[in-house]
Amino acid sequence: MGNRYKHLFFDLDHTLWDFETNSKLTLNDLYFKHDLPSVGVPNFETFFERYSFQNKKLWERYTMGYIRQEELKWKRMWLTLLDFKIANEVLSRQLAVEFLEHLPTKTALFPYTFEILDYLKGEGYRLHLITNGFEKVQHAKLERSGLKGYFEQVITSEASNNTKPNKDIFDYAFMKANAEAEESIMIGDNLDADIQGGINAGMDTVFVNHINEEAYIKPTYMVRDLKSLEEIF
Repeated sequence: MGNRYKHLFFDLDHTLWDFETNSKLTLNDLYFKHDLPSVGVPNFETFFERYSFQNKKLWERYTMGYIRQEELKWKRMWLTLLDFKIANEVLSRQLAVEFLEHLPTKTALFPYTFEILDYLKGEGYRLHLITNGFEKVQHAKLERSGLKGYFEQVITSEASNNTKPNKDIFDYAFMKANAEAEESIMIGDNLDADIQGGINAGMDTVFVNHINEEAYIKPTYMVRDLKSLEEIF
């Protein structure tokens, strides 16, 4: 099925790099470092639940172009603390800075990540990344987790000045990779950013459905885990 594809464009967070696990580990460190119980955050699990909620909401706004990168970075902390009636901008901004400093040091990946990338490289596919993440942070994640050497091009929203699902970020990626849409495929976990984005760019798509989500946007293929990509390619 996959013989006509030459260029495989992966998403990073939630697809290969386990953002949920890594962000939880990072926030746990910050929770105790800054003694958040002393300022009114009673337990870590509630703190992480509120952060996850606010982060998801703001990332959706960032993806749609409603807010800028800097606003996303600190306001997810600000809004999380506000959920506990803590209006502390200084602490919010400090947490935001330290979160992005420490997050890339965490290295949890989804099962079979290295194996599938080795397999695909061995089959002769050219691998690239298209990510809505920040330039410095994403490259640090790749370096620390051992993924850097697998990808020829790493396209970030920051470097391209666009976000998925906008067609422009994919056109930029095609230019950087010297690829055409019809010989490329987008592989990611996010239906709105990765699958709809790939469709917008005229690409086939693979929905990596780690959490058994209902596919309200129809991908070309759907897999439940990374190993199942071998059935496509």
